[in-house]
Amino acid sequence: MKSVRFGMLAVAASFLATAAVAEPVAYDVDMSHANLAFDYNHLGYSTTDGRFGTWTPTLIIDEENPANSKVDVEIDVNSLDTFWAKRDEHLKSADFFDVAKFPSATFKSTKVEQVGEKNLEVTGDLTIRGVTKPTVLEVVVNQIAEHPMAKKKAVGLDATTTIKRSDFGMAMAVPYVSDEVNIKISFEATVK
Repeated sequence: MKSVRFGMLAVAASFLATAAVAEPVAYDVDMSHANLAFDYNHLGYSTTDGRFGTWTPTLIIDEENPANSKVDVEIDVNSLDTFWAKRDEHLKSADFFDVAKFPSATFKSTKVEQVGEKNLEVTGDLTIRGVTKPTVLEVVVNQIAEHPMAKKKAVGLDATTTIKRSDFGMAMAVPYVSDEVNIKISFEATVK
């Protein structure tokens, strides 16, 4: 009789332990502490910076099993800002982003791998101008802890990648204006 009770307790304990395993958690990105920026070399003389002012990230984190995490981003390409209106107008034209036909760009993660204590590689599909290419984001997890102001769990991330704009149909002035474009995403997010 004791062995039956012990067996039932073991099964119950096993069930409870399984139920307590962490699940993926959705986060709300604080867009007041978020930035989606890019830069490229101009004729070997200077670096031109820009950003997108309107973008919508979706973030799901599984701390116990990062492979179950997800990062998706939708970008309003018309929100592009390089701090010079004439250049912005040209970049939004058919020579580059062709915003009239392709108003948004997206990144949808397909794989998340932990490659260091605070480092992840997030592989996904980047779509610009209707062209989709596999892209890897190098992510640094700055911190996961209780946010001192929000008083709930928060995460801070920095992600970088480099793409070739010609891969997405934007080859104008290559190689004089760099084909390679560096992208940096940085944000804070709190548990929903």
